[in-house]
Amino acid sequence: MMNHDVSNSPALCFVLGLPRSGTTLLAHLLQRHPDILAPPEPWLMLALEAFGKVDHRHPAGASLVHTATSEFLGRIDRAIVTRAFADAAYGRYLAAAGKRTLLDKTPRYWTVLDFLDSLYPEAPRLVLMRNPYAIAASLKSTWGVPLLAASCPSAIASCLADIALGQPTPAIASSLADLVLGLPALAAYRSRPQTQVVHYEVLVAQPDEEIRCVLAGLGYTPADMSSAPMGQTDYLRTSTFGDRKILERKTVDDRSVQAWQSDLSVEEMQVVTDLVGAELLIELGYEQDLQFAKQAGVVDKGPEATEGYRHLFRTCWDFLDGKTGGSFDIAADGAERDSIGRQAEENSSLAFGPSVFQQAQRLAATKKEENLRMAKSIAAQLNEELTASKADRDALPGGHS
Repeated sequence: MMNHDVSNSPALCFVLGLPRSGTTLLAHLLQRHPDILAPPEPWLMLALEAFGKVDHRHPAGASLVHTATSEFLGRIDRAIVTRAFADAAYGRYLAAAGKRTLLDKTPRYWTVLDFLDSLYPEAPRLVLMRNPYAIAASLKSTWGVPLLAASCPSAIASCLADIALGQPTPAIASSLADLVLGLPALAAYRSRPQTQVVHYEVLVAQPDEEIRCVLAGLGYTPADMSSAPMGQTDYLRTSTFGDRKILERKTVDDRSVQAWQSDLSVEEMQVVTDLVGAELLIELGYEQDLQFAKQAGVVDKGPEATEGYRHLFRTCWDFLDGKTGGSFDIAADGAERDSIGRQAEENSSLAFGPSVFQQAQRLAATKKEENLRMAKSIAAQLNEELTASKADRDALPGGHS
């Protein structure tokens, strides 16, 4: 257990929600209060949680970096050191802006919820929930995520192959994981102490009232909030992160709440229903939206289909995060890859049939061969350059290197 004096720590609040769920809007409205600062997306907790893990192509050797830092930090209380670094970063950011409270609004913090709890147990949380159908429609329209690919075994296999090779996680895999794994994780997190739940649909329907409730929960006087409908967005214009659409908004309205009904095809509604599951949709209060989808032609395939997706993505994410005891990449030895492959194939067969992971393995083998060919080509080029360099040195007076 970390023993840390929080009396001198900066005031911090985590805003948690899936990408495309409205977290930028919530944070932006809250920072109309003069004491609150909401940077676009710090991503700091993700970086600190992954400290010591580097790309497998790191010239010093990824496993050596991880082993060395783990040995070094194993002799001290890593949590206290990590917390001290985070406090310093958050504190200096707040001091530079002359504010009292910082909102860390970073999508995909759902992947490090246990880390947040261990490092900042006292910090309040805001969990923003939004209709999963609407999130999916936004993923489709804003990021171009092909939702129908979730029902296509070859597309899933391609994503798995990329993950297996240690490639950057494909956008579609990340977006699907948000719905498959992130949404139930945040749903379960709602009961955590010091956590306020905000519903996107309520936020856009009555923004002033909802923001006043949130501010009161954070211990602030809502009367101090700016009366401007949206406020200044220049801080977003200079950032790479955050929802760019907010730059075009002058007021808050609820037109986006039902837009998914026309933006999604029946087939896409079916994919979302399979990914999320009817049980979770009802638990989160979106039973009427589920009924609309059913009336449009969507079929509830039961919890088995959703659990199959969860098994599949949970397995892949564990491999990606090294939680299986070894990374699932081309560096793994044959026995380890066989063991991992059998587990992933078993999990994937629950939702997609046994052929899916076999496709992933074939794609991984193909890409491995391509990578090896590329490596040999690079090695040959380097050898030619070294040979030419030696010849040039031999031609110099003295004839030696």
